[in-house]
Amino acid sequence: MTFRGMDARVPVTSPEGRFHHSGQVAIYTSLTPEGTAIAIRRYMFTGDAPRVIQPLIVQAAHVVDLRGDRDASVIWQDIRATGAPAPTWSYSDPARAGGAQAMLYSSRSRPELSHLVIFDPRILWLHPDAKPQIWCPEPGHGTGL
Repeated sequence: MTFRGMDARVPVTSPEGRFHHSGQVAIYTSLTPEGTAIAIRRYMFTGDAPRVIQPLIVQAAHVVDLRGDRDASVIWQDIRATGAPAPTWSYSDPARAGGAQAMLYSSRSRPELSHLVIFDPRILWLHPDAKPQIWCPEPGHGTGL
């Protein structure tokens, strides 16, 4: 049986996201399982197949830390739907241009939780003693946006 997201080191396949566009590489993750559940609930639908959660080791020399900057955690989809660039790209584009391998940012709905977007998949290693675990977070409103 195969589960969506079986390898957490594989970049997203969507052409655009909070911190990626125009063919840019992005892997979105959280620092805790609780943060992961919060981040993904917008994309969960009742009846979705189980996901997996995978502990990772991140070894990066250049990480931009935007935690505490509320503008980096805005809902970007509605703005992008008007044809305007996502306002969050004004954070990721300069970080990428400056050589950042990843970027930390706060959860929009739970600012005490942190997420990480990885621009360079080479900085990821699987946690040596953990296998992917089947994970079934509660669905959110399921907009898929």
